[in-house]
Amino acid sequence: MPADAAELSSISSTLEQLVRRVAEMAERAESSDEDDVAAELFAVERALEGAGRRLERMVQRDWRR
Repeated sequence: MPADAAELSSISSTLEQLVRRVAEMAERAESSDEDDVAAELFAVERALEGAGRRLERMVQRDWRR
C-alpha cells in the first residue's frame, strides 16, 4: 500500500514539526523559571519523539506484504 506509506511519511513530518514547537515552548518555559510547565512540555516532547520513531519504523516496512 504505497499510498499508506506516503500518508504515514507526511504524518511523520508533521509530527517532527510538532516536536520542535513543543521543545521550543519547553525551553521558553524553562528560561522563565516555569519549571513545572517546562517539565511537562519536555515529557510531551519525549512522548512525541517516541511516536515519531514508531511511525518512521512503519514507513520503512514493506507495505506489499
